[in-house]
Amino acid sequence: MNRFVYGCLVVLATSLMGSSFAIGKMGLTYISPFLLVGLRFTLAGSIMVLWVKKKRLPSSIRNWSRVFTIGLFQTAAVMGCIFLSLRTITAGESSILTFINPLLVVILGTLFLNLKYRLYQWIGVMIGCLGVTVTLGFHLQLKSGTLFGLGAGLSWAIATILVKKWGFRFDIWALTAYQMLFGGLLLLLLSITIETPKFMLNTESILIVLYLAIMGSIVQFATWYYLLSLGDPGKISAFLFLAPFFGVLSGWAILGEIVQWYVYLGGLFIFIGIFLVNWTPSINPQK
Repeated sequence: MNRFVYGCLVVLATSLMGSSFAIGKMGLTYISPFLLVGLRFTLAGSIMVLWVKKKRLPSSIRNWSRVFTIGLFQTAAVMGCIFLSLRTITAGESSILTFINPLLVVILGTLFLNLKYRLYQWIGVMIGCLGVTVTLGFHLQLKSGTLFGLGAGLSWAIATILVKKWGFRFDIWALTAYQMLFGGLLLLLLSITIETPKFMLNTESILIVLYLAIMGSIVQFATWYYLLSLGDPGKISAFLFLAPFFGVLSGWAILGEIVQWYVYLGGLFIFIGIFLVNWTPSINPQK
């Protein structure tokens, strides 16, 4: 692929990931958190299910339960934690904490999948953890939103491990569609049971839901999975460090958020850590 086109697709995918935090925070003005994210993924999943209906679907109840479990962590837990975090912290801070997930994947992969990582990848984990500490402002008085942001990153890491373990059993597009649908339905159920659903119906609230469902979910997932299909997923995943950058940038540009200096410094450490975890150095053959 032309490098310019490839770069544009990388920017498109990661900017949609990052900007969804700011757009989501705007939506909280009109819609309660679980209802907003439930509508987003139920709508996105339903549209994708119509598109993948002719593709290979899970063939057993056990495999359907695996898809449901992935949806529980990848969509319901991740997005539920993100939108709860936005109640008390900025969109930029939430995006930085959420995107520590590649660092957590290294730890979980070692513990549960017996994966082996190089020294520089473990150094990346330590730099990323330092970045989280800096992002929190060098203190232990954490806001509830901070804990929810970390919970989103942990849930995403668990989902990644599950996809690595089970993903070969499914058509990737069918898995994406149904995990979003199942996760969205779970979030709607949570909206009914643990919050007082609120939806102020107006043009802006409708546009926010449509943007999050179509651009922030379908286009984002489709673009990212297409990029992953082009080459080494480890190398391509290194570009995920751009998503928190766009999260902070969109929070400033759209919401006028003021982010403290240490958040940027912590974010820099996290970006370096994520890069080291995903970096595959070239090896020159011996003559």
